[in-house]
Amino acid sequence: MGYVTRIVIIGGGPGGYEAALVAAQLGAAVTVVDCDGLGGASVLTDCVPSKTLIATAEVMTTFDSSYEELGIIVADDTPPLERGARVVGVDLGKVNRRVKRLALAQSNDITAAVSRAGARVLRGRGRLEGPQTADGTRTVVVEGPDGTAERLTADAVLIATGARPRELPDALPDGERILTWTQVYDLDELPAELIVVGSGVTGAEFAGAYQALGSHVTLVSSRDRVLPGEDPDAAAVLEDVFRRRGMNVMARSRAQSVKRVGDRVEVALADGRVISGTHCLMAVGAIPNTSGIGLEEAGVKVTDSGHVSTDKVSRTSAPGVYAAGDVTGVFALASVAAMQGRIAMYHFLGDAVGPLNLKTVSSNVFTDPEIATVGYTQADVDARRIEANVVKLPLLRNPRAKMQGIRDGFVKLFCRPGTGIVVGGVVVAPKASELIHPISIAVDNNLTVEQIANAFTVYPSLSGSIAEVARQLYNRKTADGS
Repeated sequence: MGYVTRIVIIGGGPGGYEAALVAAQLGAAVTVVDCDGLGGASVLTDCVPSKTLIATAEVMTTFDSSYEELGIIVADDTPPLERGARVVGVDLGKVNRRVKRLALAQSNDITAAVSRAGARVLRGRGRLEGPQTADGTRTVVVEGPDGTAERLTADAVLIATGARPRELPDALPDGERILTWTQVYDLDELPAELIVVGSGVTGAEFAGAYQALGSHVTLVSSRDRVLPGEDPDAAAVLEDVFRRRGMNVMARSRAQSVKRVGDRVEVALADGRVISGTHCLMAVGAIPNTSGIGLEEAGVKVTDSGHVSTDKVSRTSAPGVYAAGDVTGVFALASVAAMQGRIAMYHFLGDAVGPLNLKTVSSNVFTDPEIATVGYTQADVDARRIEANVVKLPLLRNPRAKMQGIRDGFVKLFCRPGTGIVVGGVVVAPKASELIHPISIAVDNNLTVEQIANAFTVYPSLSGSIAEVARQLYNRKTADGS
């Protein structure tokens, strides 16, 4: 029997468990070290739980905003003078119990899949011990829940320890009134007045969800607009929707401190104003889990922000040590973490692999409407990092959108002048996460707007707008004589 390559993966999130599946498939002896349960923060406290909560909020929003226009009558005993009041409510305790149940079930499914593939799952906290040895191996020390330690020898180590919510010294969470996004699932009652600090993706998603569930939400943004990192047209649509639905969006308002006052919270702003609410959700970024795992001693370089530096095939500065996921600070997306983990294993085990190409990554903001993007952005075009033609088509013109009572959203495509190759796109719509896929295929395979325009679409369908935008870009190209 020949030599079997030994792989140790520290962290069981998407980067870790996807790497384990690949390495086991390629014949390596794989050990996954994890302290919380496979799936990591993505499954247990972040992506899966938040999107499950948002699924309930989405039903509430659809019902609230569309039922009258669609001719649906709600028969209840609400007095005529109070018909404007909400007649549909939510049991947050029940919602959160379902959230936790689904997250645990998903984690168990992942553990079963990794075990079936032949990998060993070891509960505990792993850390690298010292530099690479003379024979080219690495040592990982695993501290178990009972305090015992086990030493593992590895030919390669993958660091996939993820990140945790950033905490501000003057706004420390207490898990009851001042919360991080990992703590909201312990609430049994809906926050009456929720203040969300931070208007990035996490802040916007939770603000929109709780507003739909029935909370009065104030969104505190230190920037000029919500979602400062997203397409400006998309962010403008979402902010308009937020305000129309009754959310108090406070732009250019930096939170300095949050304190609990009895059964309420007070958020002090930099300009001296104080906002009061029943709960506060802090969504001010994440900190990579890189301390205390032996990186410096192992020769692994980290950035000033604490992230592990990697190249396009997930290698760190230390031989035989790779990294994947939020710990690298590349893109805080489960799909990117999984790809980084797979690439790392393909590379180390000698299989064919292409480097990570971030310009083919599709992402989604799970607000209502959703915002999905792929490829080059409006910011890239405006900054002249790429020359591209751009067309944006509002969903208001789409027949299916009219039928469903959809008023907000658009499809935007970017293509290269001359060739017409699609290099990026934005979709703002219900289920934009599904509609972005054909644009992702186009970007990944260098398809042209002519090819997109000539492909059949169902009539009526929201995807018809993608073909219509492509037709407009193609007609512009031909009119220009390109």
